[in-house]
Amino acid sequence: MSRAWKVRVGDGEVSALHEPSTRGESIATFVCAHGAGGNMQDRGVQTVAKELRGRGLDVVRFNFPYSEKRSGRPDPMPVLRACIEAVMADVEHEGPLLIGGRSMGGRAASMMAADHVQADGLLLLAYPLHPAGKPEQLRDAHLPSITMPALCLNGTRDPLCRRDLMEAVLPRLRPTFHMHWLDSADHSFHVLKSSGRTDADVMAEIGTVAASWLAGMARR
Repeated sequence: MSRAWKVRVGDGEVSALHEPSTRGESIATFVCAHGAGGNMQDRGVQTVAKELRGRGLDVVRFNFPYSEKRSGRPDPMPVLRACIEAVMADVEHEGPLLIGGRSMGGRAASMMAADHVQADGLLLLAYPLHPAGKPEQLRDAHLPSITMPALCLNGTRDPLCRRDLMEAVLPRLRPTFHMHWLDSADHSFHVLKSSGRTDADVMAEIGTVAASWLAGMARR
């Protein structure tokens, strides 16, 4: 059964929604943070949540304080991190607890993982390795410190994650960091018709890869 509630963050509250796996069993709970231009209800977050729930994950969506206030200006990183931590502390779950999310939200969770927050895995969706058009401004310094199992999924057309630059970073990361490229997908996981793929194909690939990664974690 879904649970909607408010989570206290600093002097305010944010909305959160815990939706169960649609497979009748839960193999993990994923606390999924949204990207800079979205919120917990945006299409991209809802679509990936639906796919992952169909693969056996409970998914927790939530707003950051700025999106709760309908502001277009993201909160500073310490506030983003405090929000994720507050949601994690308020989630009822059995089994592994995963953190991560889309773009900026995933980046905030990755910084928490680098600081060894208590979670079982990190799931990054469209990690923003650098700002669009600024490949020299890499956001990679903390990534080698991540020791928990991590899965990072980026499209090969993502303007915020040039493949050659990410491939150059990977040798410095732990063996528990797994990178998967989604052919022809952009930062929003959209593909061009000329690619011969559909957005649904990409989403199904995300679900398959995430399920396989989780199965590998369970065997360790």
